[in-house]
Amino acid sequence: MTTAEAPHLDLPQGLPSFQAPPKGFIGHALRAGWQDFRAAPIFGLLTGAAAMFAGWVLLGLTLWAGHTFWLILAVFGFPLVAPLCALGTYEVSRRIGAGLPTDVGAVFRRLRAEQGRQLPWLSMLLVVALLFWFFLGHMIFALFLGLKPMVNVTTSLDVFLSVDGLMMLALGTGVGGAFALLFFGICVLGLPLLLAREVDYVTAMLASLSYARTWGAPMLGWAVLIAALLFLAMLPALLGLLVVLPWLGHASWHIYAQVASGAR
Repeated sequence: MTTAEAPHLDLPQGLPSFQAPPKGFIGHALRAGWQDFRAAPIFGLLTGAAAMFAGWVLLGLTLWAGHTFWLILAVFGFPLVAPLCALGTYEVSRRIGAGLPTDVGAVFRRLRAEQGRQLPWLSMLLVVALLFWFFLGHMIFALFLGLKPMVNVTTSLDVFLSVDGLMMLALGTGVGGAFALLFFGICVLGLPLLLAREVDYVTAMLASLSYARTWGAPMLGWAVLIAALLFLAMLPALLGLLVVLPWLGHASWHIYAQVASGAR
């Protein structure tokens, strides 16, 4: 494998210079992401299919166990790990911009090379955050509805529409939204930054969070759009994830590429 095939061997050192989000940067990212998806669709389709099948397995297990409330937690928790699921599409877009091969083998080799770098640490943090969200969500449910008679989500809607149920949904939505915004801020530039440059994961997280806080309004718009598109993609039996997840993954790289100097 040559140096050109393994750009992780000679990545630029340290943080790039960040600039303000240019006008229309979200629309540009979506268009460029769609072009990348069409140019190299195989890895993106594999990513979307993996997320879709994982969702089906979770759905089957919760229905089998009779604890369909966990589906609500999964739906609201998925945006926490969606950037991690789409990580390979970042690499595909980076390779397209750098003129490198985009075949599945080359992408997998590049991602495998990350095992000895900083990306796994941030990945583990995202997984821990998702598990903590499930724990916290279950605590909130037990606090408000633990003593309520309930069979499952579809046959117990009256429980959710009670005073305790509405309070539980309000608190859970607020806590889940805060979690999602925090980890969006950490990952929106942090993940592509770790792929593109030689920098430790704490520095990448703080730089990403600082940028998201500085440019709160435009970055919040991107976060809301991601959440809305992912939610819509999950409605038709998760089938929309097959296209929407990789599309957003490619677009996320182009968000980074527009604000970071020397992104490629």
